[in-house]
Amino acid sequence: MKQALMEVMRMNRICRMVLVTCFGSFILVIFYFQSMLHPVIRRNPFGMDICCRKGSRSPLQELYSPIQPNPLELLSLKAPTYYVELEKLELSNTAILHQIRRDQVTDTCRANSMSSRKRRVLTPNDLKHLVVDEDHEMIYCYVPKVACTNWKRIMMVLTGRGKYSDPMEIPANEAHISSNLKTLNQYSIPEINHRLKSYMKFLFVREPFERLVSAYRNKFTQKYNTSFHKRYGTKIVRRQRKNATQEALRKGDDVKFEEFVAYLIDPHTQREEPFNEHWQTVYSLCHPCHIHYDLIGKYETLEDDSNYILQLAGVGSYLKFPTYAKSTRTTDEMTTEFFQNISLEHQTQLYEVYKLDFLMFNYSVPSYLKPE
Repeated sequence: MKQALMEVMRMNRICRMVLVTCFGSFILVIFYFQSMLHPVIRRNPFGMDICCRKGSRSPLQELYSPIQPNPLELLSLKAPTYYVELEKLELSNTAILHQIRRDQVTDTCRANSMSSRKRRVLTPNDLKHLVVDEDHEMIYCYVPKVACTNWKRIMMVLTGRGKYSDPMEIPANEAHISSNLKTLNQYSIPEINHRLKSYMKFLFVREPFERLVSAYRNKFTQKYNTSFHKRYGTKIVRRQRKNATQEALRKGDDVKFEEFVAYLIDPHTQREEPFNEHWQTVYSLCHPCHIHYDLIGKYETLEDDSNYILQLAGVGSYLKFPTYAKSTRTTDEMTTEFFQNISLEHQTQLYEVYKLDFLMFNYSVPSYLKPE
């Protein structure tokens, strides 16, 4: 009898939820047509509100303890207020997706504890990729080749206290000047611990092999990257190319992708020095098994995830993530072509290098990889 009563109560709750959802959708349609007749007046972009958000709710509070609007009360609201409240409802739904991503990282760290937690304590040097925004209480771990230039531009706007307004007016090379942003390793140990506990932490990830191809194309196929050719190209040619010409050994500007892969899987490479940040694994750059990230954005949903973070920071009405329209970006199809000439043995060894990134961020083994 008790079990039957509980089942009836459960069905009643489900029915009420469905009814409220349908009712909210109906209201949305009404206000959509209303807004066509009376457009909402938007505030001036890049207002002074971008900085100095002290006194309002923190991004961490907005993420984990959102103020939930009552759909039944939306009827009495005028259009501008209605859209604000409806946006809060949508944000709470998005939070569920990010909870799933967090759980995936936690489960992977637990299942691979021996390999993912080689060190129990992080050093300040491990925190040099974590950019701190004091005004909005956020920490961003940047990963090269995952839209980090645009995110650094955004962070410069957020931390610039009015110095910058439009992120796309900031030159790309200026975004990568280390003195323009403060990183977590510049704080004292107590200050580091406080910020790791109290600030919202986020990072962006990308399909590991696509990111790898992007790094190769950018650093080894562009003639202007002479510093990479000299430091890494010459080394790769010397180790991986038989009968290399003196010019190739001197310039290192014609590294083949197959040689680059062979260099990455060579045990001597990592014994000699850590990977360069552009092809280092995400778990080694951002340490997600040691640092609890509140949000994990993905390159595949870059714009939506980025604007969600800006919304949580309280600047979403004035600041939007730059629309990505670069025609030369590395795609999945392009990555497939690059891997066509990689041997089965090397494919398997390379996957082992980036295995934790694949598992941690829920990327499947690429279909173009040859089966064992």
